[in-house]
Amino acid sequence: MMNRRVVVTGLGMISPIGNDLETSWKAALEGKCGISTVTAFDASALGSQIAGEVKDFDAAKYLGVKEIRRFDRFIHFGVAAGMMALDDSGLEITEEFAPEIGCAIGSGIGGLPVIAANHEALMNRGPRRISPFMIPGCIVNMASGQLAIMRNLKGPNIAHVTACSTGLHAIGEAMHMIRRGDCTAMVAGGCESTIHPLSMGAFDAMHALSRRNDDPATASRPFDKDRDGFVMGEGAGILVLEELEHAKARGAHIYAEIVGYGLSGDAYHITTPSTDGPVRCMRMALKNAGLKPEDIQYLNAHGTSTAVGDVNEVKAIREVFGEHTKNMVVNSTKSMTGHLLGGAGGVESVFTIKAIEDQISPPTINVQNQDPECDIDCCANKARPMKIEYGMKNSFGFGGTNSTVIYRRWTE
Repeated sequence: MMNRRVVVTGLGMISPIGNDLETSWKAALEGKCGISTVTAFDASALGSQIAGEVKDFDAAKYLGVKEIRRFDRFIHFGVAAGMMALDDSGLEITEEFAPEIGCAIGSGIGGLPVIAANHEALMNRGPRRISPFMIPGCIVNMASGQLAIMRNLKGPNIAHVTACSTGLHAIGEAMHMIRRGDCTAMVAGGCESTIHPLSMGAFDAMHALSRRNDDPATASRPFDKDRDGFVMGEGAGILVLEELEHAKARGAHIYAEIVGYGLSGDAYHITTPSTDGPVRCMRMALKNAGLKPEDIQYLNAHGTSTAVGDVNEVKAIREVFGEHTKNMVVNSTKSMTGHLLGGAGGVESVFTIKAIEDQISPPTINVQNQDPECDIDCCANKARPMKIEYGMKNSFGFGGTNSTVIYRRWTE
């Protein structure tokens, strides 16, 4: 079995704090918040009326009029961020090389708004009013599928669905595909757009969402004692992963090396996390990378701003890293973007990689009264220059599914 080295050569992002990589990263370092009162629909009947919406996004820059109309917004985001990442990578996609480049872009929920709209048409106007494009317009694999069609990517084409672990699982599995020789490069990550009355109403019914409607900018507050739930976000984060020697041969800019990947299942509860699963997940990633806990300087946490989740993750981190925990920065960029569900692992991997490349941690904003049970260095409220040789990224999801990826600072 091959064990080729894999590097990151392209980054693309659509987020509540910016519609490209440069804008989003600059906003993150400045601690800007992308959360505000919902504008996509009238949310006044909901307990939670706030979200991290993508603002001023022009899908026409990436898709034709027909595609925009037919595809759900999560596909718009996935295709756009994928195109950005490919353009950033500089990969030349010839007919000969096309079978060596694949896609692994997932979504946690997919096209719920398209499903809801067609169900409404069915109920109000009958089956003849269901769109013939409903199925390809909403299924999760269509972000990968449409990007591949538009950019002639003929390698492995797959879409993972593991709730809020989706984007990170996609990246980890894409790394393995390249390592074992299935392909030379993969476009991988996650996308999501479910700021919709049905999905927000469902999470609200679970009492999972923050109801800090009078002050949206401070609603997402991971590790803060006064947190009251997560805030829904939308967008996409996409990486181009590439076999090292191929990247070097063409003179590609290398952002980081992806060196470790872990995944596990809690086998515990559909929504309540356990400590055991995340512990095993992080340890698997460290073992896969051939690293010791003390090799990690920075950890971009799952950190959703829920009462149970944040404490559970911190306990798991302490179990894995022991006394070294106090030497690490463990932050959550969800404080600025909200929780992008299946898109979170992709967006937060981009932030992790940029933190490593630029040797600076973005802040966890809104930490005004840090929870004693989350007694970590979360880089509270202000970005901080620091040495980062290895950065870890965690994503956990409903059903007890966990993923961890480790990135290394690129040096020859």
